[in-house]
Amino acid sequence: MDTSRLLRTTGTVIAAAGLLLSGCTSGGTVPRASAQPSETSAALRPYYAQKLRWRDCGVPGFQCATMKAPLDYARPESGKDVEIAVARKKATGPGKRLGSLVVNPGGPGGSGIGYLQAYAGIGYPAQVRARYDMVSFDPRGVARSSPVECLTGPRMDAYTQVDQTPDDAGERARLVAAFKEFADGCAQRSRSVLPHVSTVEAARDMDLLRSVLGDEKLNYVGASYGTFLGATYADLFPDRVGRLVLDGALDPTLAAIDLNRDQTAGFETAFRSFARDCAKLADCPLGRGTPEEVGRRLKDFFRKLDAQPVPTGEADRPLGEALATTGVIAALYDESAWPQLREAITQAMDGDGSGLLALADTYYEREPDGKYANLMYANAAVNCLDQPPAFTGPEAVEKAVPSFQKASPVFGAGFAWAALNCAYWPTKATGAARELRAKGAPPIVVVGTLRDPATPYKWSKALAGQLDSGVLLTYDGDGHTAYGRGSDCIDTAINTYLLEGTPPQDAKKCT
Repeated sequence: MDTSRLLRTTGTVIAAAGLLLSGCTSGGTVPRASAQPSETSAALRPYYAQKLRWRDCGVPGFQCATMKAPLDYARPESGKDVEIAVARKKATGPGKRLGSLVVNPGGPGGSGIGYLQAYAGIGYPAQVRARYDMVSFDPRGVARSSPVECLTGPRMDAYTQVDQTPDDAGERARLVAAFKEFADGCAQRSRSVLPHVSTVEAARDMDLLRSVLGDEKLNYVGASYGTFLGATYADLFPDRVGRLVLDGALDPTLAAIDLNRDQTAGFETAFRSFARDCAKLADCPLGRGTPEEVGRRLKDFFRKLDAQPVPTGEADRPLGEALATTGVIAALYDESAWPQLREAITQAMDGDGSGLLALADTYYEREPDGKYANLMYANAAVNCLDQPPAFTGPEAVEKAVPSFQKASPVFGAGFAWAALNCAYWPTKATGAARELRAKGAPPIVVVGTLRDPATPYKWSKALAGQLDSGVLLTYDGDGHTAYGRGSDCIDTAINTYLLEGTPPQDAKKCT
């Protein structure tokens, strides 16, 4: 299990795992020169003035292009660039075109292009797609944009099976060795890009994208970690903010340890909802009773797997505690996956771990051929740059484990140890926790779900309060994020804002 601040939409966990853009061919377009800010430095002007050459992508209705960005914004004159993969689906009409709507699915490390193809470009409300060009990009370090690489497929298989609830000094040493191998692999395979994949740099890339798309203002929907990217953009460029929706927000004032502990509590909340639902059913593999009783049975099952993994049909990948925990967590992002989770746990208790392994594979974006998308590599690279590490070593984790277990009796210890990964990172953090105010920006809509596992509701309240123009929209529901997940009230409020520019009333609550 490696779940340290992996924040992404449900679609990228279950439905869109592994869906990436295919090869590109022919076409072109020219941006409006007026989209370039007058105060742009001389060294950055060529980047803002570049023309995107749009080409067919092999997927009907979608086009793709490649945008250049400076590797190091502190030295844009160095001539060292990163390539940013971009995709769009043009507005279908009818109605007046409103420009581009840039979407981001979260992560960090989620492929925006995969998300656009699999969901946003075809699943966003028709009236929104009619009037906006739907656009996304793979942020630097992700998928097709100068990707961070760390481990081979077989070594990543081994990494995902390492025990992250160590019981003795030997198991702690093996866990530390795994984190070090992961970090060393990233340093060896991605040395040049690794220091330059922070959220601030991705936000600067997003302003380049706004300009070369020909838009005066950025219209944007960011989900999960994408809310942090969007809020960072708004804080850097408040005068270039158009209509921003931040769905399932992260609180940028929290230090890494607090973010990880809060997320631990979020998954406990989601599990308790699952447990209450499961306990009503005659076929619940965890039996009847309170959420606490159901949780104890799941934890007991994890202990049995720790001692004796069960077969999965893959000789080198039996289901142990680490993979089983990841499989459960993957299904907690969305209540529609609860039936699949019940069946997978039932199978595992009967000695067949293939169902939970399949859920874990969607979480890690592992393909059937054993290849991994770079999601987990980019996730660590961005998180470890954005903030100093949650822990400096195993001793610090051991002191914190009780507080994590209080947040979640089921998942606490594993989440605490997973947060040790940045302690061994080869590049020092360039960011730190701080308020994002975006002073002078127009209204920014922040959406929070009351029982969100990955981005606890209090984070959305906090971000909406920090932003000078933040407007809080609340969804009384389960699962991760709210837009497009079945609430007419939420969807109508956001659609009205995107199409007419009218934000919902602050503190509006939907079911």
